[in-house]
Amino acid sequence: MELQAKEIEALAEKLNLSKDEMLRDSLKVFLEKKLREIKTEIFKIRTKYGVSNVEEFEEQYRKGKIEEKDTWQDLQKLDHLEFKKDELEKALRGLQ
Repeated sequence: MELQAKEIEALAEKLNLSKDEMLRDSLKVFLEKKLREIKTEIFKIRTKYGVSNVEEFEEQYRKGKIEEKDTWQDLQKLDHLEFKKDELEKALRGLQ
């Protein structure tokens, strides 16, 4: 669904909000939802391997406690998710 500027303004007026306030609040809710989704995925990977972050995951590799053979994709995914989490948190702080 593609909203036009006039539709957004009309909706904001009906809700007795400024267009900017409505868009900012909507963006905040969207980013918070994405952040929850990412945190859930991070939790799943961390729990699966008993680690608290990427650095600990890599340390487990070095110590030989986790085999690289079947787990490197999870390590890369965790690294990417942690980066996205940081970016979303930064974006949310900017909206405060």
